[in-house]
Amino acid sequence: MTLLEKVKANLILEHTADDELLQMYITAAVRYAESYQHLLENFYADNQMPPTTEQAVIMLSSHFYESRDGSTGGFFADNVQAGQQVWHTVNLLLRLDRDWKV
Repeated sequence: MTLLEKVKANLILEHTADDELLQMYITAAVRYAESYQHLLENFYADNQMPPTTEQAVIMLSSHFYESRDGSTGGFFADNVQAGQQVWHTVNLLLRLDRDWKV
């Protein structure tokens, strides 16, 4: 299953109308993961992504999609800390696979 398919499953999306948009969010989330983990850009293009990093990328891509207007926390918009909690959780997951030598 591709990252796009996993993100769509996470979002419960069955249409293809937003696939290009989702792919842009996935690319941004992967780049964020690589940067946060002190890896070279495009590292995950040639190397397998650990499951914890993959989950972080799925969560972050989903968050970008759900809050694309910039004014909401996505699905949990009624919770003012929802957006902050997503970033906190993503960073915790990415920290597990981080290169601490750099």
